[in-house]
Amino acid sequence: MSIALVILAAGKGTRMNSDLPKVLHPIAQAPMLAHALASGATLAPEHVVVVAGHGADAVTTAMAQIDDSARIVLQTEQLGTAHAVAQARDALKGFDGDVLVLYGDTPFISADTLERMVEARKTHDLVVLGFDIAELQPRYGRLVMEGERLTRIVEYKDATEEERQIRFTNSGLVACDAAQLFDLIDAVSPSPSSGEYYLTEIVAIANARGLSCTAIKCDEAETLGVDSRRNLADADALFQARARAALLDDGVTLMAPDTVYLSLDTVIGRDAVIEPNVVFGPGVTVESGATIRAFSHLEGCHVSRGAVVGPYARLRPGAELAENVRIGNFVEIKNAELDEGAKVNHLSYIGDASVGAAANIGAGTITCNYDGVFKHRTEIGARSFIGSNTMLVAPVRVGAEAMTASGSVITSDVEDGALAMARAKQDTKPGRARRLMDMLRARKAKTTKDKT
Repeated sequence: MSIALVILAAGKGTRMNSDLPKVLHPIAQAPMLAHALASGATLAPEHVVVVAGHGADAVTTAMAQIDDSARIVLQTEQLGTAHAVAQARDALKGFDGDVLVLYGDTPFISADTLERMVEARKTHDLVVLGFDIAELQPRYGRLVMEGERLTRIVEYKDATEEERQIRFTNSGLVACDAAQLFDLIDAVSPSPSSGEYYLTEIVAIANARGLSCTAIKCDEAETLGVDSRRNLADADALFQARARAALLDDGVTLMAPDTVYLSLDTVIGRDAVIEPNVVFGPGVTVESGATIRAFSHLEGCHVSRGAVVGPYARLRPGAELAENVRIGNFVEIKNAELDEGAKVNHLSYIGDASVGAAANIGAGTITCNYDGVFKHRTEIGARSFIGSNTMLVAPVRVGAEAMTASGSVITSDVEDGALAMARAKQDTKPGRARRLMDMLRARKAKTTKDKT
């Protein structure tokens, strides 16, 4: 059966105390909306509709980066969850399949849970997701069941004392045939107290029409909603704990797991070793057998098998390390490809460059890639040797098996196998240092005497 996702992302999130829309606050360096989309993507949906409201322009911009195929619709007035889902009607016109309603601020619904909701739809007209709450509290509506049949959802304030003891509570997620869902929403009446249209009302309406309603259960942790900075921190901690555990189960060595920070899309292969205090930004892939040493920061990069990075290294977007590359302490790589066995071991910046196989880059080497307006590229050939403290002023090429003398400023291409020296000739003046220091000390003494 075809699936469409409707993701509600219109809330202002007042308790976040932020100009940023709530659903764009990051968990594991990705907007929490991206987490909801990632869960839903496992169902291979035919349509994705995001209902935006507060900060709609920012949400639209973010969605262009997350999933540019998604349709953005606006809820211009915040009139409740049923009203929000109704805004997706035109975007799904002619769609013949099931709609799953998700929430952009509920980032941890698992793929397995969504698949079970889809499976339950085969035998029921309406499926609601619930969970057993650990501690009774008035925040959640209770799911009133008769066997497998969900008879109604009752809000805590409207519940009897007996109903308030029910632990099976409403997550807000719903699965239903698209045409039937919008038909049920059309019958929802505004709340007498708030004037809003609540999606929970469709359960009672469906039962009154003789439709089959049920609720399936997931773990409470999956339904964690984020509506404050404290919730955001808790959610991030939960993601990190799960992601680290998954890496350990997959055969990755984390020397100090609690100190490693991962992103939503971090990929690390089996037998890789991650030392303490490593941060993985978005877009990082580390292959099997690589080692990332302590206090390194990686983002938008690819590290191949057998490579060693760090300690205290920074890999920026576009860094591509081939097998057995060595990146040492206080080295920064940006938009550069390093071929097999290349070494940049100390205190260097390699940006907008290509480095050939087995090349050795000496300490303090810098590719001078930016002229204040444009970026320029540096090419360093295979098995070349770049002397310490070399400035490579791009655009420039150093050929295969070429060398540069330490302290050189290279402004012209160096042919294969050549040695380039580009520094002023040393001129030594015997005794000059002592005479200069004597003169300076005498001047200082005179200045001190004049002041007194």
